[in-house]
Amino acid sequence: MDVPMNDVTLEEQMVNDAFQHLIDSYLASKHRKKVDIITKAFNFAKHAHKGVRRLSGEPYIMHPIAVAQIVCSEIGLGSTSICSALLHDVVEDTDYTVEDIENMFGAKIAQIVDGLTKISGGIFGDHASAQAENFKKLLLTMSDDIRVILIKIADRLHNMRTLGSQAVNKQYKIAGETLYIYAPLANRLGLNSIKTELEDLSFKFEHPEEYASIESKLRATQAERDSVFDEFAAPIRAQLDKLGLNYEIKQRVKSPYSIWHKMQAKHIPFEEIYDILAVRIIFDPIDIDTELNDCFDIYVKLCKIYTSHPDRTRDWVSHPKANGYQALHVTLMSKQGEWIEVQIRSRRMDDIAEKGFAAHWKYKDGEKNETAAEQELDKWLATIKEILDDPQPDAMDFLDTIKLNLFASEIFVFTPKGEIRTMPAGSTTLDFAFSIHTFVGSHCIGAKVNHKLVPINYKLQSGDQVEILTSKSVRPTREWLAIVTTAKATTKILSILRKEEREARKSGEAMFDEFLKAHDIEKNTLVIDKLCKLHDYAKPDAFYVAIAEGKVILSTNDIDALKEKDESVGGWKKLFAFGKKTNKQAKKKDKEMVGPDFDKKKILSLTEDSIQTKYTLCECCKPIPGDSVMGYIDDDKHIVIHKLQCPNAEKLKANHGNRVLGAKWTMSRLILFPVSIQVKGFDKLGLLHEMTQVISQLHGVNIRKLSVECEGGIFECSIQMYVHDTREVDEIIKSLRDIKDVKEASRI
Repeated sequence: MDVPMNDVTLEEQMVNDAFQHLIDSYLASKHRKKVDIITKAFNFAKHAHKGVRRLSGEPYIMHPIAVAQIVCSEIGLGSTSICSALLHDVVEDTDYTVEDIENMFGAKIAQIVDGLTKISGGIFGDHASAQAENFKKLLLTMSDDIRVILIKIADRLHNMRTLGSQAVNKQYKIAGETLYIYAPLANRLGLNSIKTELEDLSFKFEHPEEYASIESKLRATQAERDSVFDEFAAPIRAQLDKLGLNYEIKQRVKSPYSIWHKMQAKHIPFEEIYDILAVRIIFDPIDIDTELNDCFDIYVKLCKIYTSHPDRTRDWVSHPKANGYQALHVTLMSKQGEWIEVQIRSRRMDDIAEKGFAAHWKYKDGEKNETAAEQELDKWLATIKEILDDPQPDAMDFLDTIKLNLFASEIFVFTPKGEIRTMPAGSTTLDFAFSIHTFVGSHCIGAKVNHKLVPINYKLQSGDQVEILTSKSVRPTREWLAIVTTAKATTKILSILRKEEREARKSGEAMFDEFLKAHDIEKNTLVIDKLCKLHDYAKPDAFYVAIAEGKVILSTNDIDALKEKDESVGGWKKLFAFGKKTNKQAKKKDKEMVGPDFDKKKILSLTEDSIQTKYTLCECCKPIPGDSVMGYIDDDKHIVIHKLQCPNAEKLKANHGNRVLGAKWTMSRLILFPVSIQVKGFDKLGLLHEMTQVISQLHGVNIRKLSVECEGGIFECSIQMYVHDTREVDEIIKSLRDIKDVKEASRI
């Protein structure tokens, strides 16, 4: 691309200004001032990427500078990480090698750049196995040096900030994997502000209308929130001034993604989200040793002004979260009758909460005085290594297993000797047993929790004291997978089961071979498939295991089945199913298949004709016109339409992003689609009649199915109907909410 001379000068100035801003930010930090090596890395990267441009049209070097800026200002890392960020694309995109980087910048920077190069192009490739392999590489490099994943998260954040220049299908892919993996990883590493921005940006690109709507409503209600905050904070300021602390008190507004997620989960409108406002008190402690006491002194002052909620006080000061987060949370009743959460934290705690404690990580400098949070990170990385030693054979299972604990909140439990252990919320006694040792977990028969006998599926609570009981006669079963919630326990159980199944499979196959040999029958694919079908097993492996376990007893019936003749064709029966395809299979086969020359960048137009002849509307989420949707090319090369927020679609975007397509509705309100609405309220005579009148007569919509339950004067009603689009659904819901005694109405 030829650029006019004056534009070249302007671009040169833009690049130099961006780099100068990076240097200024670095000099303002507490790190040692190694400006020379950072400048050297910048000049090297600038030369390496010379003449290359991003999709947005700007010089490519602006991207490494932006990533380095995030690493410096928003994560708080030093010169080694800043240099690695500036150089992170050099090996992948140019002719320079890792050896060249090592010769010029040393082994540590080269090691980090090498780690970043191995996981380049996003965690996920084009195939499931490649995705799992790349994810394993990321986790392995992360456990060697945590800075690799921190720089990768910074890289993803800048890519998300500039996602507008990508095609729609790429936006869905990148936003999908960001929500699926990067945001949870950022959360687990304590990067709260980055986690929030990644979620909001993903939400913005996947659901632009909903994002704009929530942003608009937040702006419209800002003055009201300011008034509530000022009135709530005034008496708090008066009390805090008496403590003589240097502090600031500010409001924290729930992020658009968090608001939307809660609206979806609880089927409620924006107006019914009552925890949009929270208050944060950040103080400078009188002395580092009084930091904890200062938090509780502030807490006592607050409770003198307002009534606290007895079940919503969280002490993350005495027991930090595993990602290093420290704060004291208390929920208070305001004078306006609203519950408002107050977060109390020191300046140091606030810095760690926003940037993550990994910024304070001791990089193998021989220092052994780790904080409790750093010890927790070590434990987590050790768990990751254990899982990597025995990954799932299925890539999707592997990714889900790793992801299990990334977003989990934590509880604290105690061993019989009083040692404290952190576990994900929802953990069972069986999870705790596996966290101690694989042998203890695999032979767990129950536990004593607070000296009372409980089963292996007992859900632990914070503060429980747990003693695991074992028996050598106990072995893991498939049912255990439904009991455990942690990645480590799931991985270990699967590993034991797979080993036992391998042994059973060998034993069963040997018994099968002996049976055939005794009856002088040659072993071949037709014979195996015939007997699998006879005993209702889809695969030979499962059939062999069933033989070993005694679920299948081979007998003369099997010999008769093998020798049975098909009179109509005068020979041995062919071992194929001649039955008709199911309606679902037939419908799918009628749809058009995607050819190799199909343009994945084009946005699908969903018309009356295309959804009947070309595309399949997914059964799992039942999209209708007006829903935000995407297309997905399945294994049979058919295009399936999903709602963007469908849980299955979220996995597909993250794991098979190369098959995701943009899609939009261009319907003429000629076809009706099934939809379900849930209504709740106070039971009264004639209420159901009023509701059906609204739906059938006022809106002219045909009710397909209706079910009602009443208990204690409260009714709950599920209505299935046929509509043209989401606008019609919204109008019906609004009319239902206008009926007296109807308290809730939402689409499900």
